Amino acid sequence: YIRMDLKVNNHPGVMSHVCGLFVRRGCNVEGIVCAPVSEGESVIRLLVLDNGRMEQIARHARQLEDVHQVDMRPSDRAELDAVALQLKAATPV
Repeated sequence: YIRMDLKVNNHPGVMSHVCGLFVRRGCNVEGIVCAPVSEGESVIRLLVLDNGRMEQIARHARQLEDVHQVDMRPSDRAELDAVALQLKAATPV
């Protein structure tokens, strides 16, 4: 897996543009977490299977108007599972 963090403008449609980039390149997103980091900015964290085209996808992501920064690093499924457990614990029953 690859973890890709994108710092983006926080407004309607940004997530659609980012996800569309992955769809057009045939890359399945395994997990998404999005959180505001400052006034008008959010970070979108994506966990994706490494299909050998992640560098190319990162280059294209950097060209999107609303993307300010893209960071990538190797990851594993355990990171996504940990976030899912935190979200489950925080969700009222």
